[in-house]
Amino acid sequence: MTTHLVWLRNDLRLNDNLALHAACRDSEAKVIALYLATPKQWQQHDMAPRQAAFIHASLQLLAASLAERGIALHYQSCETFGDAVDYLVSFCQQQQVDQLFYNYQYEVNERQRDADAEKRLDQAGVICQGFDDSLLLPPGSVQSGDRSMYKVFTPFSKAFVRRLQQTLPECVPAPKARPGAPLENPAIPPFDYPTDSVDQTLFPPGEAAALKRLRQFATQPVLDYPAERDLPARDGTSRLSVYLATGLLSPRQCLHRVLHEHPDALDNSRAFSWLNELIWREFYRHLLVAYPTLCKHQPFVSWTRHVEWQTDAAHFDAWKAGKTGYPIVDAAMRQLNALGWMHNRLRMITASFLVKDLLIDWRDGERYFMQQLIDGDLAANNGGWQWAASTGTDAAPYFRIFNPTTQGERFDPQGAFIRHYLPELADVPDSDIHQPLLWAAKNHKKLDYPPPIVEHKSARKKTLDAFERAKSAA
Repeated sequence: MTTHLVWLRNDLRLNDNLALHAACRDSEAKVIALYLATPKQWQQHDMAPRQAAFIHASLQLLAASLAERGIALHYQSCETFGDAVDYLVSFCQQQQVDQLFYNYQYEVNERQRDADAEKRLDQAGVICQGFDDSLLLPPGSVQSGDRSMYKVFTPFSKAFVRRLQQTLPECVPAPKARPGAPLENPAIPPFDYPTDSVDQTLFPPGEAAALKRLRQFATQPVLDYPAERDLPARDGTSRLSVYLATGLLSPRQCLHRVLHEHPDALDNSRAFSWLNELIWREFYRHLLVAYPTLCKHQPFVSWTRHVEWQTDAAHFDAWKAGKTGYPIVDAAMRQLNALGWMHNRLRMITASFLVKDLLIDWRDGERYFMQQLIDGDLAANNGGWQWAASTGTDAAPYFRIFNPTTQGERFDPQGAFIRHYLPELADVPDSDIHQPLLWAAKNHKKLDYPPPIVEHKSARKKTLDAFERAKSAA
């Protein structure tokens, strides 16, 4: 009997798992699965403790689902990717594995790990098969007229949609029960890694919860998304990012579910607004493959290396703690610290404030987000930060700088979101919620809230001057 091994990573699901499906095609093969925790590597990659807790809970649920189908999930903790490859090779020898199946990851360290694993397993006589599972279309398959990677999102999105309109990527079913099913459900030991509590009402772990959330969102909410998406006081986003980041959902499942509910979703309907966010996700992952230096803390726009960032620990600490004196920024940061998640519009506002108002290096903010986010994903997080910092792939010039006060007035006009996370402003009227200290001074009130740590107009000028000097120096 041949033995097929599925090496699970960020693909913790039964449905539409290309590696798992391929491993199970041969009904007579013995199929086993392996998950290798790498806590030291996770620490180097700034994985958030909440994400680790979410992955562990989801992994335990996956182990039970695999056991029901007669597939044993083996688990081992290794310190680093190098240790993981050593263990994988040894495990394949012990289990007499004939073929290894795995889904690609696109970050530099992960690609090097997989290349090392394939080389050593090939020498050991194990056939390795990898799959582009976490994307709708493989990296390099959507290119500009000169056969290079697009550097601006809009033409990439248009070309991407044309490809989808020609041929949709298929979803594959979950594996059927193997001989000997069900097996005893294995207990996954705790990760040797810090964990933090997860709000399971917002982010219930496991594939079943992911599918339930997708089905719910793909009905009416996806149509409401264009009108609701930028209002943090409303539940207008999908909250599916954590499931995509950890592989409890595939983007193909998302695409097909939306098209099932709204067949015209690729033709500029309201539902396309959300599908376009999936294409943003693809764009940033395709970029990682085309430009590996993005994984190495390098800006995409080379001249921005010359920007003279400020090192101000007090300002950075105030930003992290949500004590900048700008209510929408502070409420957003407190949401991040409380939930390990932040509304997308607020990610743009807080990132812009750190880089463009405080002139603090975008990489400091990028790292802090990764250390907090339950949906942390290198490609999306790096892409978003470089967009906000004007160091990345964007057609807009560097002088796009959000005004934090007017952003709050526009997207949280009555201050409902602000008051939820800044209870010290509960008594401030709607009309004054975005500049509460002016109201307090006018009405002789005392608020337990800090004054703005910078004045936006002068900070904006300082940032523009710094970028102009950097561009001249290049």
